[in-house]
Amino acid sequence: MTIEYLKTAKSEAERAEDDAKVRAAVEATLSDIESRGDVAVRELSEKFDKYSPDSFRLSQGEIDALIAELTPRELEDIKFAQQQVRDFAQAQRDSMLDIEVETMPGVILGHKNIPVQSVGCYVPGGKFPMVASAHMSVATASVAGVPRIIAATPPWQGKPNPAVIAAMHLGGAHEIYVLGGIQAVGAMAIGTETIDPVHMLVGPGNAFVAEAKRQLFGRVGIDLFAGPTETMVIADETVDAEMCATDLLGQAEHGYNSPAVLLTNSRKLAEETLTEIERILKILPTADTASKSWEDYGEVILCDTYDEMLQVADDVASEHVQVMTDRDDWFLDNMTCYGALFLGPRTNVANGDKVIGTNHTLPTKKAGRYTGGLWVGKFLKTHSYQKVTTDEAAAEIGAYGSRLCMLEGFVGHAEQCNLRVRRYGGVNVPYGEGAPARDAAE
Repeated sequence: MTIEYLKTAKSEAERAEDDAKVRAAVEATLSDIESRGDVAVRELSEKFDKYSPDSFRLSQGEIDALIAELTPRELEDIKFAQQQVRDFAQAQRDSMLDIEVETMPGVILGHKNIPVQSVGCYVPGGKFPMVASAHMSVATASVAGVPRIIAATPPWQGKPNPAVIAAMHLGGAHEIYVLGGIQAVGAMAIGTETIDPVHMLVGPGNAFVAEAKRQLFGRVGIDLFAGPTETMVIADETVDAEMCATDLLGQAEHGYNSPAVLLTNSRKLAEETLTEIERILKILPTADTASKSWEDYGEVILCDTYDEMLQVADDVASEHVQVMTDRDDWFLDNMTCYGALFLGPRTNVANGDKVIGTNHTLPTKKAGRYTGGLWVGKFLKTHSYQKVTTDEAAAEIGAYGSRLCMLEGFVGHAEQCNLRVRRYGGVNVPYGEGAPARDAAE
């Protein structure tokens, strides 16, 4: 096997050092929010966002005024994108059925899909107002039937961003807060004097938001670890360097630590893409951010075969994987670890981020090995139930349960079963013994 790195990124040790600094800062901040509530939240907002309104929660009048700032075209575009997300989420929800089956005469088992009762949706927006993130979290939670949806987003250029607020409101948010970063997710999860805590946190964010969600997990549920965006382009000579470079830098502009990886079996394409990236960075308005990301986190990996490319791709487990080869469906059939796939040159990650309908809150930092992205099912809890409807079934299943409990030494457990055997089966089982087995001849 020959895998060659034509460009490497920061080492794992350097990344771990960065993570440790973030972890310590988040731990201290969450502790402060827990002990001082609204006071701490306000101080953090003033420190990081220079924002301290009378109330961080927007009134209906404020929401209406902000939406009125949008042009009809802007509002229509938001509604179009949101409808695509809703339609796909509804199709997913329709696939999730409550079930009830009779597994043996008189024994009924089932499950119900119940919405999480309160959800806090974080919508990033410090550097860029992430309008689409409101569709992905708020609208999807609404389709799932969550009865209390609260949403938080940082101020943008010193005030609430009208487009983000419109998307939150149209998506179905019941409470909207203009709060960013750790203070937002901390306040929603822990609760303060003015914000009731939620049962679950969802939404992407920077490294600090992702770490805050990690530390809060257990106290509340979370969707997944969705930190700084990642992208991988898997390409062969069926596409050109301009396409590859554009797709890599289109995600690298998100932040200073957004990994972007080209995986190819063509040395010519790899070298031409490196040259094309340098050209685009000279004219890209967001080059300050994208160039830093590319310098520190960009990689170009050259493989000999498609099988090697598949192995590397699954090992990296990137959030976004753009596949542009002569065998895109082969990658769809065989890849197992990723956030979302974008198949063929006609699609792209930006479509998925903004409008096409799939959810853009996706696993990062190799979490694609054990979870997919945010979807309507994340807002639903599947709860089982059982009922026994006949005396015969109660006695029969009770006898099995009694003996299996005694096998493990759980006498008290066995008595729960024995009581049913005695009451519904007419069999006297001595205390501390398992129920007798039926005669095989019967």
